Amino acid sequence: MVADTMCPSLLKSKNSLQSIMDAGVRPETPQETLRREVRGRLAKDREQGIEYETSLQKLFPNAILDTEVLESIVTALIAGNHALLFGPSGSGKTVLAKEVLKLMPKDIMVVEDCPVQDDPFSVGDPTFYKHVPCCPFCRTRFGKDIEKFDPKDVDPREIPVRRATIREGHGFARVQGSAEVFPDNLTGTTNIRKLEEVGDPMSPLVLEPGKLLQANRGILIVDEVGKLPLGTQNVLLQALQESIVTPAKSRETFPASFITISTSNISDLDNINEPLNDRLANVYIGFSRSHARNRLITEMGSGKAMEDVFFPDVLFDAGVRLIESWRLATGELYELSEVGSNRTLIDIVTRSVAFTQMQGRGIVSTKDFRAGVTEAMLSHIRARGGDSYNRDKEAVEGFIKERLKEEIKLAADAYWCRFFEETLKGKKDAAARVIADGHEVLDDRPGGKEWLRFNDYVKDRERYRGRSTEEAAAKRIFKILKKTGIYGDLK
Repeated sequence: MVADTMCPSLLKSKNSLQSIMDAGVRPETPQETLRREVRGRLAKDREQGIEYETSLQKLFPNAILDTEVLESIVTALIAGNHALLFGPSGSGKTVLAKEVLKLMPKDIMVVEDCPVQDDPFSVGDPTFYKHVPCCPFCRTRFGKDIEKFDPKDVDPREIPVRRATIREGHGFARVQGSAEVFPDNLTGTTNIRKLEEVGDPMSPLVLEPGKLLQANRGILIVDEVGKLPLGTQNVLLQALQESIVTPAKSRETFPASFITISTSNISDLDNINEPLNDRLANVYIGFSRSHARNRLITEMGSGKAMEDVFFPDVLFDAGVRLIESWRLATGELYELSEVGSNRTLIDIVTRSVAFTQMQGRGIVSTKDFRAGVTEAMLSHIRARGGDSYNRDKEAVEGFIKERLKEEIKLAADAYWCRFFEETLKGKKDAAARVIADGHEVLDDRPGGKEWLRFNDYVKDRERYRGRSTEEAAAKRIFKILKKTGIYGDLK
């Protein structure tokens, strides 16, 4: 619902449908509400001069995705579509689905005491009733005849309205796809206590709302929709086609007006019922091709783990580069796709920190980092048997042995080159003095003026230094860069 003017009293006191109509409130489907929210945020950002790509990313702050992916999901939402987010495991599909939920405005007006949060306009507005009919409870409560219910016969002053907040079970529901999710899980089951009171097992009054009815007026998230049994998928299909649900043990239909955000791994796409898939806007969620975004994903997921240790940015960057190289080398093979996932990016950091802390140290060494990389990547193999795991393990270990040293060197090159170009302004004589000073510092002798510039650069670059001093951090970084051999390359 949307009001032409702000009416705080509507949110604080009991009202009737007539009072909110008089206040300028108009009916909206969940799709219309979300469309208004998305367009409003984008328009506000344009007015403030915020860049287009930044504005798109602001809509989903915890889902770091490439711009074309953001465009696909935003256009789907503005168009009022249900969505299927598909792609390799660990690419951020579920995170994006949750971000859509956060984007949805949470304040709604509902018919007081309605078990499925009927929209008041579904009861008293003939036009809106055609699109989103009210539930049997409200037809019985406000209509003269449940079989011939007509909103024109209902006095809007007699429809009590209250403010509600979309939350779990009330405007939001989540389904985890599996073979054990049967149609009744979505439509609802019989409430034994109510059955004892009513006595008629076919009465709508005995229904305990299932996930689809719980999602009415809001968002339904279906993780791994392709793992749902065909019969369950068909129940979901009816809801998407008609915005209603017909429970198997009921004579009546119930409203199911919601936005569905579903997810699927690529391997399960063929299991999705074709008519159901046709009702979903397919949005491919792949791994980001942007190094900066992959770094941000890793930092957002592991930043807390790095707060108590010094995690050299050279090693952090090398871990990101290694997984990016793995993705290019292996593509999306099922058994190995998870090895290149965003979860692995994060695990490399957290495992490296764990090795460091396990030894009671405060600085992540190259040895800790190598161990963290190996454990993180091996733990994400999806082997289907012992022989399969051994082959995949050999492939991962061989890749690490072949590429890790090179990725650390590439990260070191990038680290030094940024310092050389931005701080030293490309002056080779200044770079030579920094290198000379650095060797003096490694021998526990004081560095010169140029060393202070390197020290300041490290201070600004290294966000996670733990309890290390600035001087110790600069010394450690210089030593890591030296080990890669890049100073020799500069001679």
